[in-house]
Amino acid sequence: MSTYRKIHGRSIQAVTTDPTGDVTEGQVWYNSNSQTFKSVINTQAWSSAAPITTPRFNMGSGSNAPVTAGLVFGGSGKSTATEEYNGSGWATGGNLGTGRYELPGFGIQTAAVGAGGYASPSPGNKALVEEYNGSSWSEVTNLPTAQRGMACFGTQTAGVVAGGVSTTANLTTSFEYDGTNWTSGGTLPSGTDRTTSAGAGILTAGLIAAGDTRVSFEYDGTNFTAGPSTASDHDGGVDTGVQTSAVVFGGFTSPGSGRITATETYDGTSFTTSPATMATGRYGLGRGGNNGTSAFAAGGDTNPGTVTSTEEYNSSINVITAGAFSSLPTLNSARWGAGAAGTKAAGIVFGGRNPSISTDLALSEEYNGSSWSEGPDLGQARRVMGRGTGTQTAALAHGGHYGSPSTRYKVAEEYDGSSWTNGGTSTNAHDGTMQIGTQTAAASCGGYDGTNMNKTEEYNGTSFSSANTMTYSAYLGAAAGPQTAAVVFAGGFPAVNNSNEYDGTNWTSGNTTLKTNYGIAGNGGNGSQTEAIGAGGYTPGPVYFSSVETYNGTTFATAPSLGTARSELPSAGPNSSFFVAGGLLSTGSGSNLVEEFTPESSALNVKTLTQS
Repeated sequence: MSTYRKIHGRSIQAVTTDPTGDVTEGQVWYNSNSQTFKSVINTQAWSSAAPITTPRFNMGSGSNAPVTAGLVFGGSGKSTATEEYNGSGWATGGNLGTGRYELPGFGIQTAAVGAGGYASPSPGNKALVEEYNGSSWSEVTNLPTAQRGMACFGTQTAGVVAGGVSTTANLTTSFEYDGTNWTSGGTLPSGTDRTTSAGAGILTAGLIAAGDTRVSFEYDGTNFTAGPSTASDHDGGVDTGVQTSAVVFGGFTSPGSGRITATETYDGTSFTTSPATMATGRYGLGRGGNNGTSAFAAGGDTNPGTVTSTEEYNSSINVITAGAFSSLPTLNSARWGAGAAGTKAAGIVFGGRNPSISTDLALSEEYNGSSWSEGPDLGQARRVMGRGTGTQTAALAHGGHYGSPSTRYKVAEEYDGSSWTNGGTSTNAHDGTMQIGTQTAAASCGGYDGTNMNKTEEYNGTSFSSANTMTYSAYLGAAAGPQTAAVVFAGGFPAVNNSNEYDGTNWTSGNTTLKTNYGIAGNGGNGSQTEAIGAGGYTPGPVYFSSVETYNGTTFATAPSLGTARSELPSAGPNSSFFVAGGLLSTGSGSNLVEEFTPESSALNVKTLTQS
């Protein structure tokens, strides 16, 4: 008779604390503290992730890349946009040369192919093929036939497109690509639906499993053979992975029907309905994943509406908790244009304006990790000051204005955890500065003194001194980092999506933010030069944002959104302890809402074994 030791190669061990790693599925241990046997089991689940920047569906995707290097491009509206996924957020890639939708794609993030699709002018179906090298698209050899909506799989030098639709009919043909030329491949046993634009696997071991019929097809590099049926039609759904380990999700059962949230897994023999379902049913999704245990679904049509939301699928012994903003206890006094310092465990918010009483505030509030309490007042009530620098016991407030017509201030105030006292006075009286550093090594960057400014003044805890100017003029943008390694980005008026990096002496231009005119007024931000975060803001209209972007020192990427769209919101803390408090709502009201950001985490799916 087999024993546990023979099966797993180890005995059941007694421990006082459950393990947190180096555990395999089915491994059993005895927890002597709880006096229970425990194990870890596999779990399948979808979790929310950072959204794409452009709502669209029927886009192309890289079909042979891991979730941490995803790619989507084109899509509804004949989009040219390309977005790259790093497993946490989306960054802007190079634009397609020709925007189109129902555009099959295969390959990886740095070596992808977009073939065919639909675009103007008539006839809309295209034979055009473009290759992506990780930064730009270039035209290569055309398909033999103008068509769209094909299934696809493989790599940039060994790919397949199959089926789809021409101007007049569904197709059963396939074509293989060797990185230079297209040649005829195997013939499908029957036509595939024109919205089937996904597949899984490689040229010699491919899988098609989404369309207007439930039949799947396997490809061996020469012939297609009919495989088992899926449980749902998944018309307009997608599949990703490899031929022997794939996952199928999304779509609809008929054009006017509701969208499918169902997920199925494939082991090379049969399809099994997964207990995991997407939060949002949709078709025409962007997708990624090179195995059957992890995948992402991005964008899509929800009937009605086209979305930007992204979800990740994981089949693992770990429970994945997606990064997200969540509510904290509210401020006692609603306000916008306040300063903030500290972290979500020990924060402070000071000044700002309460529009319901048309009053600028001197009031400060402190957070201890569970509730807000009133602290000492600023010496001068003010709003739209430098966003705040330092900690709860060593904060700095500078600039800002008071009243209507407003008076702008030069004086800084310092907080020691007990009281505010006047510090040094800057050369410029301005508001909306992008403030970096600490209480004793800070800089006020940009701002508004009647015109947009690019001036920089450094503060040493006693006095201000002029420093080199930024390469762009703006105020009310986001700022992050110490005085010698900082980044500022976005701001207005007029709106900009620039960024600048500071080394303590010179400013250099950085990448642009993802959202054009992002955060024209009051996008909160903090963190470091290589791990910055910016949240909220608004553009003319006005349009208020809940969108959030991160910066890694090179590129901006999307992040999970705020629960409530707002601007002029005080914020503080590194990315792992970031919070936003208050802000201005689209109604013109001040907010007292507080949200904190918690990064993605994972933990073993530990279960207590019971006898029944």
